[in-house]
Amino acid sequence: MPQESGAAVEGRYLSPGCVLCHQGAKMVLFVTGRCNRGCWYCPLSRERKGRDVIFANEHQVSSPAGAIEVAESMSALGTGVTGGEPLLEIERVVDYCRALKEHFGPGHQIHLYTGLAPDEAVLRRLQGLVDEIRMHPPREVWAYILETDYACSAVIARNMGFLVGIEVPSLPGIDDLAAALPLLDFLNINELEWGETCAAAMRKRGFEPEDGVHNAVKGARAWAENLSADPKVHFCSSVFKDSVQLRERLKRIASNTARPFDEVTDDGTVVYGVLEPDGTVDAFLASLEEDDYTVSGGRIEMAWWVLIEHGADLPGKKYVVERYPNNGMIVEVTPL
Repeated sequence: MPQESGAAVEGRYLSPGCVLCHQGAKMVLFVTGRCNRGCWYCPLSRERKGRDVIFANEHQVSSPAGAIEVAESMSALGTGVTGGEPLLEIERVVDYCRALKEHFGPGHQIHLYTGLAPDEAVLRRLQGLVDEIRMHPPREVWAYILETDYACSAVIARNMGFLVGIEVPSLPGIDDLAAALPLLDFLNINELEWGETCAAAMRKRGFEPEDGVHNAVKGARAWAENLSADPKVHFCSSVFKDSVQLRERLKRIASNTARPFDEVTDDGTVVYGVLEPDGTVDAFLASLEEDDYTVSGGRIEMAWWVLIEHGADLPGKKYVVERYPNNGMIVEVTPL
């Protein structure tokens, strides 16, 4: 199976999946919240952790067609398959990946996270559908990683044409994974993050947040410093994920889905005005073009500046909404 080449960034290798993530061009396909591991540092939300649910980006879906619709909304060039443990639902992984490849073409780059060490039979199921295998060996085996099934799986997968990496959070002892580098195409280290479902476990181990703004755990960057010097190793910071990767993905979605009157911000959110009329506003609506507003559920949505300009003459509740694009999460509501 021929593979795309990655990119060299400041003399180090970046996998094709990471290149597309940097561009915000990858859809995140969460295939299940089920997992047989129970890692204490798992940051999954209560909405997903342990639940057999499927999300494409922030949208819950129930079929490959739903995932394709979300991918189209952001002009996705690839997909990252994650969980939970995706391989607990391998039939689902195969169905969704096959549908994505068939719809977008073989160039739609797909990487798969797994806490397991897939054997040859499992890898055969994924061949031609998944381009990158990213394994997550538990912290307990890092010190003897070459003696584990993860090392065997890496060799088999590379021989079968997959790009193969390890992707783990930065934890004390991560230098032990240096022994695995000759078997891998890349090693990704994610800055350890504080989360609502793992906060108690973090405190129990004496960890604390880096600051009051971001989710990074204090010391996590330093733990990965030595290993990050290797050109096969990429350190992905919490700030990058929050301020760059997510923003670029939102901007792609907004460029495809924003209505004519929505303002798209530099962060990829959309801003618009809402009027909940208390009385007739027919004359006002008649003064607008058809694309200048929409009526839904008794609410009138329009450009925020139009609402501000005419708000004093309009009876009813008025406010400005900032939210993620494509009817996503509301970020802020400002009453007028």
